[in-house]
Amino acid sequence: MNLHEYQAKKLFEDYGIPVPPGKPAHSINEVLRYASDLGGDEWVVKAQVHAGGRGKAGGVKLVKGREKLESLARSLLGSQLITKQSAPHGQPVNCLLITSISEIESELYLGMVVDRASRRIAIMASTEGGMDIEEVAATQPEKIISVIVDPILGIQEHQCRRIGFALGLDSKQRKQLNSILKNLYALYIDSDLSLVEINPLIINGSGDLEAIDAKIGIDDNALFRQPHLEEWRDPSQEDEKESIAKRFDLNYITLDGNIACMVNGAGLAMATMDIIKIHGGEPANFLDVGGGATAERVAEAFKLIVSDSNVEAILVNIFGGIVRCDLIAEGIIKAVKEVGVNVPVVVRLEGTKVEEGKKALAESGLTLITADDLGDAAEKAVAAVGGKQ
Repeated sequence: MNLHEYQAKKLFEDYGIPVPPGKPAHSINEVLRYASDLGGDEWVVKAQVHAGGRGKAGGVKLVKGREKLESLARSLLGSQLITKQSAPHGQPVNCLLITSISEIESELYLGMVVDRASRRIAIMASTEGGMDIEEVAATQPEKIISVIVDPILGIQEHQCRRIGFALGLDSKQRKQLNSILKNLYALYIDSDLSLVEINPLIINGSGDLEAIDAKIGIDDNALFRQPHLEEWRDPSQEDEKESIAKRFDLNYITLDGNIACMVNGAGLAMATMDIIKIHGGEPANFLDVGGGATAERVAEAFKLIVSDSNVEAILVNIFGGIVRCDLIAEGIIKAVKEVGVNVPVVVRLEGTKVEEGKKALAESGLTLITADDLGDAAEKAVAAVGGKQ
């Protein structure tokens, strides 16, 4: 789960990480009121969307004067901001962060992420702040310093010093960085984060370190431990079907194809998408209904699938291990009747009570296409949409 910048900065403040004064505004009146509260005649306005590259897309602006501030707020609020990391149609702008201006002497990058190779948290830092870290890694990898943190020992003083010297900081700034790193690591652990970035971490006009941007990702699998953070979820920034899927414990990701998949098990779902591609088709989604699929969850899965106007056929691939195939067949029949599916449905069942399941499908009176194996199912699904794409 991603947080907005203003939410991430609230966590930064809670953990003693310096950020410029700012307030989130959801209306024109709030924008103008908060600007007055901050004082001055110049402000930074930031569109709050879950996508990087806001500045280049016009979502981050420095404005002077209340008239220009109001004009910019009117153009941004309610709009769709399209960035290189957003959905093709953009992300809705429902909130603006209004902040004071910070005098920037230098821009740095600081981040933490789980390094899967070492199975530990890695700290990344660079003097090339303000740039895409991926671009720096590709073109100037020597500009990135990486430090692996031992989970038992935590961040060590020598690691903080190493990063501080690599960033060219003076003694005062190294002391500040030491505090920021330790507090950021505590936040990472306490809040079950998967990613935290400060880009840029600036040296301001007073020679102090300040986080003028903040990006935080939270591990979805740990949200049961973070109910106060889950309340900050913004469904407007997520795919609508994926948000609905979360409510029913369905693992769903929208793709660009026209053959929908409904499978039990993530590995089997990946294999199903692969074999559709091998036979010349394009999967419309990743959908894992889980090992303990029930008739009700199957029905909800069908509702999700048919809500996608791009879907021209459905491939159901179920292995009856934990759940019996005859019960899955009942769920499929019930779902097709209830939802009113009007595209071809190819069904491949295998496992416990498979013959009983196939018999139920055959006697259902529905025009379901049964398949003997996964290859056969893929061929029939691709044929149902007119062959290779």
